[in-house]
Amino acid sequence: MAADNTSSVTEFILAGLTNQPGLQLPLFFLFLGFYMVTVLGNLGLITLIGLNSHLHTPMYFFLFNLSFIDFSYSSTIIPKMLMSFVSRKNIISYTGCITQLFFFCFFVVCECFILLAMAYDRYVAICKPLLYTVTMSPQVCLFLLLGVYGMGALLGIAHTSNVLFLTFCADNLVNHYMCDIIPLLELSCNSSYLNIQALFINVAFGIGVPIVTISLSYGFILSSIFHISSTEGKSKAFSTCSSHIIAVCLFFGSGAFMYLKPPSIVPLDQGKVCTVFYTIVVPMLNPLIYSLRNKDVKLAMKKTLGRKIFF
Repeated sequence: MAADNTSSVTEFILAGLTNQPGLQLPLFFLFLGFYMVTVLGNLGLITLIGLNSHLHTPMYFFLFNLSFIDFSYSSTIIPKMLMSFVSRKNIISYTGCITQLFFFCFFVVCECFILLAMAYDRYVAICKPLLYTVTMSPQVCLFLLLGVYGMGALLGIAHTSNVLFLTFCADNLVNHYMCDIIPLLELSCNSSYLNIQALFINVAFGIGVPIVTISLSYGFILSSIFHISSTEGKSKAFSTCSSHIIAVCLFFGSGAFMYLKPPSIVPLDQGKVCTVFYTIVVPMLNPLIYSLRNKDVKLAMKKTLGRKIFF
């Protein structure tokens, strides 16, 4: 059915981030640098957590998966984006476009829910410290992780299905640097109000549920922190949450601005810049936020580097 609907368009041309020739080469090196930092930062954090047994705790189990998700969805987008800066026509097949859309949606939703799982972990650690070991058992952590990837798959399929049965008649120029759902809906001949509503409902669930739940978790966390008598205890509790709060604000802030407003309010060119932030900048910053503000990660880095220097 999808093949019949799209028989007139077998490939798309990705417009890229800008059409100004003078910016193409500088932007290529800029985003290549972003990608290299993202890969090194996230794979480095994954390696550190894997090699150091004192980091084998629920908090770092989720951080390990956050780094994997950040690395994966950056790799889904940036290599193809770099092509738009150095090639005259950045062509992607219809199948390739739908595949990129699915994996982009899958990993972004996974990021939303892994941040939710991390907020729950911090809630249990600060509000119910005596029950932490039992509540965040390996079985519970695995169950939460299955929920993260399960929601990613479910909403990834929902978003992709919203595009699969659209008809693309003649115009195949996607006004974006990737196959995102909003420019594809605008390009289609038969996208309707129902498609927009389906997009809004899927995004509201994928972003709205984690935002509300994380906000509630931090409401309870702040209440518990204010009841801690010692200044040192309050400071320690705040420091364990600060990195996660920064990551949540950066990711959900830019994502909500892009998708929880009608396309008429956020023009596509402005939306592309916003998308750059949460698809490219945030995955690059996350390992820096969690490593530079975390004593355990710094200690693990010193130990690992010490072993290499010794050998």
